[in-house]
Amino acid sequence: MNFSDTLYESVKDIWNSYYVHPFVRGIGEGTLDKDKFKFYMIQDYIYLLDYAKIYALGVVKAETEEVMQGFSNMVNDILNGEMNIHRSYMKKLEINSEEIKNTTASLANISYTNYMLAVSQKGTLGDVAVSLLSCMWSYLEIGRNLSKIPGALEHKFYGEWIKGYISKEYEKETLWLLDLVNNIAKHLSEKELDRLNEIFINCSKYELMFWDMAYNKER
Repeated sequence: MNFSDTLYESVKDIWNSYYVHPFVRGIGEGTLDKDKFKFYMIQDYIYLLDYAKIYALGVVKAETEEVMQGFSNMVNDILNGEMNIHRSYMKKLEINSEEIKNTTASLANISYTNYMLAVSQKGTLGDVAVSLLSCMWSYLEIGRNLSKIPGALEHKFYGEWIKGYISKEYEKETLWLLDLVNNIAKHLSEKELDRLNEIFINCSKYELMFWDMAYNKER
């Protein structure tokens, strides 16, 4: 059994709650208030800027050229790939760059990114990889779950969001990170694996807080 299987089992109940969360479910059913989605898009855009910085820390912590290239590619994929989904929606929602610059990150947003940055800066390559994994992997699973809802992929507004997170490109990026975590785990002690599992659980809890924040438009 891969270490990622252990990680998944430890957060399965938390992740299952994502799928029925009113914000997430609202995207799949096409019923989510667009004002809530707009709030989310701005906060998530701010989040992704810090998320990309954590991938950049992976370049610093990496011990091989191959892994350095992988993290470097991920930084580019976030800034010029995943964030393109956000930029597309920002045009639809008439969000301009000034509005983003003038928006303060919510407390849940700051708490989450600061936690990931702290464990990544202080820790090992494994800490970096696991802190990043919860967000990336759970979005793939959320996309897969929502794609099963009849008509979700064809929805004229939210369909694009779902398609972005089940795309071959996004799946490939997620599998790269999963493989890296599993390879790192092969050389770690039980104590070190427990620490990585704790980080993964904490980040999964932060993900749930992020969905709550977005739905309730909490500052």
